Amino acid sequence: MNPTARALVPAALCTALLAGCGSQDVPDGAITVQAADDACTLSATSAPAGTVRFQVTNTGSQVTEFYLYGAGDRIISEVENIGPGLTRQLVAEVPQGGRYTAACKPGMRGDGIRTEFTVTGSATAQDGAAAQAVADYRAYVDQQATELEQRTARFADAVKAGDVELAKQLYAPAREPWERIEPVAESFGDLDPKIDGREADLEPGQAFTGFHRLEKDLWTTGLQPDAAAIADQLVADVGQVVAQSRTAELTPTGVANGAKELLDEVATGKVTGEEEAFSHTDLSDFQANVDGAAQVITALRPVLTAADPQLLATLDEKFGAVNGLLARYRDGEGFKPYTDLAPDQVRELAAAVDALGEPLSRTASAVAR
Repeated sequence: MNPTARALVPAALCTALLAGCGSQDVPDGAITVQAADDACTLSATSAPAGTVRFQVTNTGSQVTEFYLYGAGDRIISEVENIGPGLTRQLVAEVPQGGRYTAACKPGMRGDGIRTEFTVTGSATAQDGAAAQAVADYRAYVDQQATELEQRTARFADAVKAGDVELAKQLYAPAREPWERIEPVAESFGDLDPKIDGREADLEPGQAFTGFHRLEKDLWTTGLQPDAAAIADQLVADVGQVVAQSRTAELTPTGVANGAKELLDEVATGKVTGEEEAFSHTDLSDFQANVDGAAQVITALRPVLTAADPQLLATLDEKFGAVNGLLARYRDGEGFKPYTDLAPDQVRELAAAVDALGEPLSRTASAVAR
């Protein structure tokens, strides 16, 4: 990790992406969640179908996450990176009644501390603008999924051919579609860690596979005897994600939460230099996450225009600022290595993410009005 970035991240996270440092008033109708190191206590374990609001407070000593799962551990909605003593809100759209699971994950690992959660009844259909926003975003996901499959196949072919220089050139572009739609793509159980797991985050006994294993081979160790098999498995895993992402259930608030998750990715991985530890292509991922979040706002623009035009104007301004900074570090069709950035440049990027994170964290609530 870039040591300077490590020092900068806590301050940026507090104001930008944890959107709610310290105590907050509980929104009307919200279910409070006390997330401790050894307990996950909800003020209610049922809610009517529609918009379900949670206010999650970390009362423990570890960074935690809160998830609402559907059948088969399909992620309905999530909120990540809640530091000790901090509070974050989660707005989930659950249109159909049934049995769900709420989970707190102290340390952000494992299956978490789980509680059965029941949703009753069914919600009314989305209005025209909201339904169109979801349809527009689904079209974007479909297009990016196609790009992901094609680019991953080309990257894998270069690895299997032993063409290290070509594989290095194809590595960052292959990851861009994944980074743009990651909130959708990562919702399918163990496929996400198989495709995108970082070596530093491996659980005991977990195999190191996917993009980052091949990244290490290409930039650090040299291609290993099993590199071709790892490449083939990556193509197969991406194919499964693509197939499932095209049938994923999407809702306006879920799409809005996805934009926030993408910026969380920037703050907790890219701006620290941890994500691309061997290739240092973090800025390419950074740009792709920002592009994906911006596409969410594009899809939701008619809804936000009616619900909160001032918020929309602020989002446009802050996206422009982040993109303007990133443009400074372009190098041909890609970006400079992240390790080339000076400490003040890292600080400037972190501040821009901070400024965008706060209004982005309010998008789901605005859409749910």
